[in-house]
Amino acid sequence: MSQFPNNVREVMRKKHYSIHTENAYVDWTKRFILFHGKRHPREMGEAEISQFLTHLAVDRNVAASTQNQALNALVFPYKQVLKKELGHFGDIERAKKPKNLPTVMSQAETARVLGLITGRLDA
Repeated sequence: MSQFPNNVREVMRKKHYSIHTENAYVDWTKRFILFHGKRHPREMGEAEISQFLTHLAVDRNVAASTQNQALNALVFPYKQVLKKELGHFGDIERAKKPKNLPTVMSQAETARVLGLITGRLDA
């Protein structure tokens, strides 16, 4: 693999991004490069990003937030490292948002549970 992911890391450090964001963006950059047969991002553009994001949604069944993170992670190196503005990404198959909301306790249920707690809390 090229030095490109290290260039992304270097620019992110200069811009004081969090280490977690840095690691995530570098990881997505590596996955993108590997997905496209180790081609350098300079040789690719919107079409390849669209293909990768569609692959994540269709083949990998990732969450919508994961697909959005991948998109942001790939736009960053194009704008900040390659100094290339990206245009339209075409028809990206979007990841499906979950239909079911998680079940949570109501305020009354929470109060009832807390009311059943006995004993002391020593700090």
